[in-house]
This record gives sequence, structure tokens and C-alpha cells, in this order.
Amino acid sequence: MTWNSGSLARKFERAGALGELASAGRRSNGAGIGSGGHQRTPAASMSCIAVDGGPADVCANCGKGSSGGEGGVKLKDCTACRLVKYCGVDCQRAHRKQHKKACKQRAAELKDEQLFSQGLERPERHICPICALPIPLPMAEHSIFESCCMKMICTGCTMAAQKRGMFDCAFCRTPMPENDADTLAMIQARVAKKDPAATALLGYKYFFGDDGLQKDMRKGVELYTEAANLGAVDALFSLGVAHERGKGVKQDMAKAAELYEKAAIQGCLMSRHKLGCFEVKARRNYVRALRHWLISAKMGHKDSVETIKNMFMDGIATKEQYAEALKGYRDAVEEMKSHDRDEASALMKS
Repeated sequence: MTWNSGSLARKFERAGALGELASAGRRSNGAGIGSGGHQRTPAASMSCIAVDGGPADVCANCGKGSSGGEGGVKLKDCTACRLVKYCGVDCQRAHRKQHKKACKQRAAELKDEQLFSQGLERPERHICPICALPIPLPMAEHSIFESCCMKMICTGCTMAAQKRGMFDCAFCRTPMPENDADTLAMIQARVAKKDPAATALLGYKYFFGDDGLQKDMRKGVELYTEAANLGAVDALFSLGVAHERGKGVKQDMAKAAELYEKAAIQGCLMSRHKLGCFEVKARRNYVRALRHWLISAKMGHKDSVETIKNMFMDGIATKEQYAEALKGYRDAVEEMKSHDRDEASALMKS
């Protein structure tokens, strides 16, 4: 995303934004629905009530109590908001019109609680399995992807192994494939065993026409989808990009945002940064965008820091928020450093 600080200032009401941004970190995530005491009321006038506590253990529609008491019934939570309970599907349907607004509000709050409280650390796949340090961004420039074991080995560990005379895979010791055909054979063997990383990698190779394969974006999207269903976080990000750009699939920004959210809560910082861009571009919501960029900045995403810096210079983000992002970014970068990685970086630059 290209940040235009001049147009940003004109599009955003500075005074209101600063006040909301400053208070965003202090704001409670509570729903504010159904708090306090209540009394049982007839079904016609019963309001949405919290399910925690004794008196709330009644059907929100008919008022029947739980099975714990005399003549009680088994109650089930509303799965969307968990604010109320029902004795059955009929009561849930009858109460839907009255409950819909509060249910929708609380469901959105629960979704936000998950979105901004999870995925604060890099996924295991983005950590070198040898030195156990997160791989710097962009990962393709700081790691070697091994088709034999589907591991990303940082350049520092790869160079250290080669200095000891080890030129096979630094993780599983498998000899390196001699050509594209051998590489594809390794990948396809693991795809046949439902390996999520291998399935995502094969999708990438079809999507871009790599290793001698004919370019087929639709086939790539199909494999990305299969890999995502198997648990590949990177496949969710790739699917998000495909839907955002309309490559191999019909362009769908809402679907792209949904995929980015699923990847972000699993630690994909590229997806987290994309969500911040989406909030600005599609919703003009700079408060939520800043929350996403603060998270990705603290995970080592340089563009997120630069974006927050521009927001600060334009009077949108506060000095404290920029300082928080900068410190978090520097801490993340420091965590990714090692002597072997520094040596490898110097060697590649020479």
C-alpha cells in the first residue's frame, strides 16, 4: 500500500481520530449487554440476558429453567453470541427478531477479541527448526526451502552446515535434488501423504509456472485451498492475495479479508499488515488499521512501522503509539539476529 500523507489528512477528521486512537488501548472489550441483575419476565417482554449466574439460567423466549430445578429442561447457548440460552430450536426462532441486534453486536465483539488477542507470535513454520529463531523478512531472502522435508532453514544455519562440509539438507540430511524433475517428485510424494506445506508449495509452483510446470492459476488456487484445509497458514495468505487481485479466482475483497483474518490469528504477520491496509482502503477505519499495524510491527514487519510513522507525521497516530511500534519492531529484529546469520548476510552482499 502506498501511503499518501497529504490525502490522509484531508480524508480523516483529525481531532476525532486522535481522541479515539488515544483511548483505543484503554477501551474495554466487554459487550455491555445484559449486565447487572434482572428478573424473570413473561416471554412476550423478555430481554436478552447474560447466561452467567443463576437467574440467567432460563430460556430467553419462554422462561423455562434449566434441568437443575424441578420440571426444568436442558438449555443450550446461542452459539453466535453466548448471551442467552434456549430450551429448543422453536424458542430460538421465535426469539430471533428480538435478539438479532444484540446477538450481532456481541458476535462482532467476540470476533474482535479473538482477532486482536491471538496471532501475536510468529507461527512455528516461520521459525528455523535448527537455531529456533524467527526467520527475518522477507523470508525468501533469508532462508532456504528444503523440498525433502518441507522445512525453511535460515541462511545462517545453512552456511554453518556447509562450513562443516555438509551440503545435503541441513535438517534431514537428504541429498539435494539434482534437477526440477527430482524436486517435483519429492514434493508430489509428500502431497500424496496430505502434507499441508507440500500441497501449498505445489500450489505455488502451478500458480507461477515454476520448476517446469505450465502456469495454471486455477490449479494453484485449488491446491492452496486444499493446503489451507489441511492447516497451512501460508496457503491462507496466498488465497487472500489471489482473491484480492482476482488471480485464478473471481476478485472478492470480502473473501480476501476473511482469509487474511484466519491467517492473522495464526500468526501470519503479512496477513496482519494486509488487514490494516484493508481497513483504510475499504472502511476508512484508521483506528482498527493502527491496531493491526501495531501487532505486525512488533512481530518485525518493517512496512508496518513505516506506515505508523507516516500516520504520526500526519497527526493521526500519537507519539506514544509510534514509539511503541518502533520499540517493538527493534526488539523483534534483535531477536532474529545471530552470528551465523550476520556472516551469511555479509557473504551474500560481498
